[in-house]
Amino acid sequence: MPILRGVIAHIAAALSLALLAPASPGGIAGTASTAGTAELPTAQADTLPLPGVSVKYQEKVGDPVRLSSYGLGTKSTYLRAKTGTTFINQPTLTEAAVSPDAATMAGVPKSYRAGYDSLLLTDRAGGQTRRIRTVKKPLAASYISWSRDGKRVALTVEQKSGGKWRTVGFTVVDVVAGTARTVRPAGLDGSADFWWSPGGDLVARFGDGLRTYRASDGAAVRTFAGVGLPTGPEDAYSPSGGRLTTWCPTRFKEQLCLVNPATGKIASRVAVSPEMLWGWWDDSHVIAVMAHQGAYRLSVVDLTTGKVTRVLAGIPYQTWKASLWMTFTRTAR
Repeated sequence: MPILRGVIAHIAAALSLALLAPASPGGIAGTASTAGTAELPTAQADTLPLPGVSVKYQEKVGDPVRLSSYGLGTKSTYLRAKTGTTFINQPTLTEAAVSPDAATMAGVPKSYRAGYDSLLLTDRAGGQTRRIRTVKKPLAASYISWSRDGKRVALTVEQKSGGKWRTVGFTVVDVVAGTARTVRPAGLDGSADFWWSPGGDLVARFGDGLRTYRASDGAAVRTFAGVGLPTGPEDAYSPSGGRLTTWCPTRFKEQLCLVNPATGKIASRVAVSPEMLWGWWDDSHVIAVMAHQGAYRLSVVDLTTGKVTRVLAGIPYQTWKASLWMTFTRTAR
């Protein structure tokens, strides 16, 4: 299969947006301030060495999310064992993501088979793997997004044009039926990536905001204009679905915006400057990569204060520049 653009493109987009929107040094109405950091002690955390990336992840009992996979661009993919803290190299996959109930692993193979790209679905209890054809070469389907109910996987479909990969649609895989359907909505942004909304629509960047699409036929459902681009690559919706993170439009000094999905408007702005967001920690915090003393830290950031409340891992400079990515699974409550 051609080189996967998804993860690397997300990182590049986040870095460029960070440069466009520096954080404000002080608080304003409707804006969280970052007057220093308040890091909670991590003495009680278990240290998880992550093979291949020189990172040690700090995990505690009761954490609302669990690190489930990671890798470096498309060169390496590591998947967490069903139980315990071991991460296992997946040399045949460009990416892997675990279902919300942790029962199934979805993986994108590095190579076409019989002229088709595919999605591998592995039952984590029994080990059985199904291969679902997705798109025919020269198309490529990647960037795994699980629906919140775990019944469907969305993939972004790309085609090379003028030497660059451009988004042309999406593929939805029915996990139970083992079928795949590809849809090509009109007027897509060539850099769009698709992921699920809490209600079961697909979401992608569109213009200076985002648009939701009906998964069955690609019809446009709703456009959020002028709210900034979705953060990605993980789910930008909060666990409750009541807020949505975007990179603030350049008319604001702040970088991170919180959108009210009900109104489609920016509800508040957070004066914090992450390099990347990897989804939500809980309804009040996000998982962010923050620059720190010539390297980076994987951190939990409070969206009310803009402060780092916990450091999950230190990330060496070279590891981050090699396109580190991580996925998380929400733990049962």
